[in-house]
Amino acid sequence: MIEADLLITECRLATMTEGGAPYGAVDDGAILIRDGVIVWIGARQDLPEHTAVRTDRLEGRWVTPGLIDCHTHLVFGGDRSGEFEQRLQGVSYEEIARSGGGIVSSVRATREESEDELFASAMKRLQGLKDTGVTTVEIKSGYGLDRDSELKMLRVARRIGREGGVRVRTSYLGLHALPPEHKTDRAAYVDKAVDDILPAAHAEGLVDAVDAYCEPIAFSVDEVSRLFDRAKSLGLPVKLHADQLSDSDGAALAARFNALSADHIEYSNEEGIAAMATAGSVGVLLPGAFLMLRETKVPPVDLMRRYGVPMALATDCNPGTSPVASMTATLNLACVQFRLTPEEALTGATRNAARALGMQDEVGTIEAGKRADLAVWDIQRPAELSYWLGAPLLHAAYVDGTRR
Repeated sequence: MIEADLLITECRLATMTEGGAPYGAVDDGAILIRDGVIVWIGARQDLPEHTAVRTDRLEGRWVTPGLIDCHTHLVFGGDRSGEFEQRLQGVSYEEIARSGGGIVSSVRATREESEDELFASAMKRLQGLKDTGVTTVEIKSGYGLDRDSELKMLRVARRIGREGGVRVRTSYLGLHALPPEHKTDRAAYVDKAVDDILPAAHAEGLVDAVDAYCEPIAFSVDEVSRLFDRAKSLGLPVKLHADQLSDSDGAALAARFNALSADHIEYSNEEGIAAMATAGSVGVLLPGAFLMLRETKVPPVDLMRRYGVPMALATDCNPGTSPVASMTATLNLACVQFRLTPEEALTGATRNAARALGMQDEVGTIEAGKRADLAVWDIQRPAELSYWLGAPLLHAAYVDGTRR
């Protein structure tokens, strides 16, 4: 006899586990949940005796793990629609950044807004993610770039985790851009980001991982290495914005620090991809930014397949280069632009995205012992999640077994 609070039945399951049928599919399945944890999952005909006090019958709908957006900049002030117009007129992202726009313009707006204002605007963007099946979100800092503002952003991210109906993982992204007050003294800012802001955020319990932007327009391998050394001394895992605009050996740098993930990686070379495979780092693909920047250099998907590097997907939701708040749109873009298969895309938003956050033992697949975070869809087959662009496909979602 299995004790349970909830039985979910009359459904088709895309468990996203490895080694079985495509999508880990169970055609006529059932799930037993107790205290927010899956205690049994399998074919309905094999359902054991149980004590579930409530039953949700899903009338044949498909159930997947709740989707995971493993790379977002969800918390920020203002917007950069004016820069969008500039890019459409032919001004490059690098030119905008070097002229005082780009990330720095978001820094100014973010510093001016209160925690309540930042929370309110982020919650609007979060709704788009939730409406497309997301139950776990990673949220980065990086638009504050001083101690008070970075901590403010991370506190807002934690509040979203408490009040937003999703799981939240935070990343400290202090090495994102040079703040205007340090434009002529980058060494002093790197000192502050590494030796002051990160320890303060960690002491307040605001940091789950440490991230950086490694590019010629951002920070060097040596600067990022110093930040990552400090992160490791604090027991924090690292992630990296790597090789988005150029081959800066970012993938190899991420692998050297056994990073959870290297993200963007359009320009990563074969040696870097091989190093990621050895280190077990996930490659996070961000097709929204690729689309919005009208990039032409496709990430080395074939190399990642060859070397066995897990591929994850994320929206990269941010005000400048990826104003995308839809996870299903991200699946579609990954298939169309990067030629992922629909199964690879859904794996990238579930099992591999969980791994990119170090959460593979908690979420990402429908298995006994994992949290009961589930998405229920009005579809006939899982490939529809990558096929439709903008269609309302979500029927319901569960977080910790509670239907939202």
